Amino acid sequence: MDDLRRYFGIDLSPGAVAFTGSRFEHLAGGGDRPEVADRITAEDLVAVQTLSVTVPAPVALNILEGPLGVRLSGLLPAIPRDINMVDADADVVADGSPADQAWHLLCDQPDVGWVIAGKLLGRKRPQLLPVYDRVVRCAVGRPPSFWLALHTALREDDAALHRQLLALRQVAGVPETVSALRVCDVAVWMGHRAEGHACPR
Repeated sequence: MDDLRRYFGIDLSPGAVAFTGSRFEHLAGGGDRPEVADRITAEDLVAVQTLSVTVPAPVALNILEGPLGVRLSGLLPAIPRDINMVDADADVVADGSPADQAWHLLCDQPDVGWVIAGKLLGRKRPQLLPVYDRVVRCAVGRPPSFWLALHTALREDDAALHRQLLALRQVAGVPETVSALRVCDVAVWMGHRAEGHACPR
């Protein structure tokens, strides 16, 4: 709980600063608001920088003004916007799904890779697609599909993990606009970071 409060800047002591990632989902109203949900915007590219990654300029321009953006905008409408991962069918995040296709399309771009691709898609579908980076991977391992593994974990025991994440969000005073997936990411990342593991974000 204390890790979440510190990350999101809740009741900070004088002079303390929240993590920049606390603005990831809220910058400019969020990446999943209806008017921008099906295209990646300049605001989304700035938002991922709050998580310590940068989309290379040529790729960013291709997203904003080129055929890459057109292809992504063709896939995003097929990725549900108003559903939590715990409530989604597994095929929504399975191999070959529109979400998986968008992830692979981004991964295939020069100097993008799986971390940046995942963060961009997490910005566009925060309820459905988790942020997954090297610190989280260091903490939880490398399942064949992190999305499917997390989907299974969230649904086990009558969605016990999902309910625990929502309860943790409430107790910590984190806004309800922060998804359960993001609570999970931050809790794992902050905890693993505090243990001093050499796997920087």
